[in-house]
Amino acid sequence: MSTLKKNKRLKRAKLTKLYGDRKPGRGNSKVESGKPKYLGGNGRKTRSITHRLFKQNLQTVRVMEDGAVVKRKVPVALIRSGAIEKAVVRKAFSIDEHNVG
Repeated sequence: MSTLKKNKRLKRAKLTKLYGDRKPGRGNSKVESGKPKYLGGNGRKTRSITHRLFKQNLQTVRVMEDGAVVKRKVPVALIRSGAIEKAVVRKAFSIDEHNVG
């Protein structure tokens, strides 16, 4: 195996560890017809089942990574939970010392 492939795999493994597996989940979409029994019908019948993807809510965010600011596509669940350290341009409600005069 070449070093290039190994480095690529190591980089991908590091990103997966930080931001989780960003692949969509798989599932089925079911179409039913008929009236339910509890409403006086003969019961619901499945008409078709199609495969679908449950895509994650990915947002592009500027993130601090190894002391550098980079843009990454990150799931919103990680942003809300506080697992992602967003890059801070300036502290909130602070005044720049350079422009004070």
